Amino acid sequence: MGNKEQMLKDIGIVDFTLTELTLYLDTHPHDRSAMEYFNHYNRIKNQLMKEFAQRFYPLTLDYADSNKEWRWGMAPLPWEGACN
Repeated sequence: MGNKEQMLKDIGIVDFTLTELTLYLDTHPHDRSAMEYFNHYNRIKNQLMKEFAQRFYPLTLDYADSNKEWRWGMAPLPWEGACN
């Protein structure tokens, strides 16, 4: 597995964790420990997304830094085999 694929896998893992924590916090909004986990993994995801955008291309428009070079359109499209 290449570096790009590993980074995408790591982002997916962290994103899944955040989704599960969000669902938990929807029913347990006062659980401080869960909120700390959420904030921790949210920081990790933001860092991974930023690093991925700098190395390859932004995965969301939030990380499209237009001050340097417009790279939003550089991502492979699903029908080009990127989602396999």
